[in-house]
Amino acid sequence: MGEITEKQAVAIGPRIVASGGFDMLYREGMSLIEEVAAYLDGVGRAESKALSRESSFLYATESMRLTTRLMQLASWLLLQRAVNEGEISAENARLEKEKVQFSATPSERGGPGFEDLPDNLRDYIAKGDRLFDRVMQYDQLERGKVPELSSGGENGIADQLSRLRAAFSPAR
Repeated sequence: MGEITEKQAVAIGPRIVASGGFDMLYREGMSLIEEVAAYLDGVGRAESKALSRESSFLYATESMRLTTRLMQLASWLLLQRAVNEGEISAENARLEKEKVQFSATPSERGGPGFEDLPDNLRDYIAKGDRLFDRVMQYDQLERGKVPELSSGGENGIADQLSRLRAAFSPAR
C-alpha cells in the first residue's frame, strides 16, 4: 500500500452538507428569528421599560446587535437554501455571502452592565451566537474546508483527528 496523498483524501465536508443537516439548521435559524422578533415586540419591550437608564441603553444596543446578526444569518440561510434548491449557483451564492459582513461576533459579548440585562435577552443572544458558530462551521464544510479544531481536550473529535494526523504523518 502506498502513502496516501492529499489528492486521495476523501472530502467529508460536501457529504455532511448533502446529508440534510442544512434543513435542520435552516429551520432552527428561521425559528429563532421569529422567536426573537416576538420577544422584542412583546415581553422584551416590557422588560426593557423596567431597566435603569444605563441598562436600557445597553438593552437597546444589544437588541439591535442581535437583530442585525439574525438578519445577516437569515440572508446566509436563504442564499444557501437557494443553492440547495438549484435556484442559484454555489459560486453566485459565495459571492453574495461574502457581501454579508457579520457584526458583533460572540467574542465581543459581555462588558459592563451585560449581566444586568434581562435573562431572556441574554439567552437569545447566546442562541444567536451558537447559531452563528454553526453557520460558520457549515459554511466552511460547504466550501470543502475542514474547520480548525483545537486539540485542547474540549472536543473529543478534534483530539481524535489530531491523534490520527500524528499517527499517520511521516516521522521527522
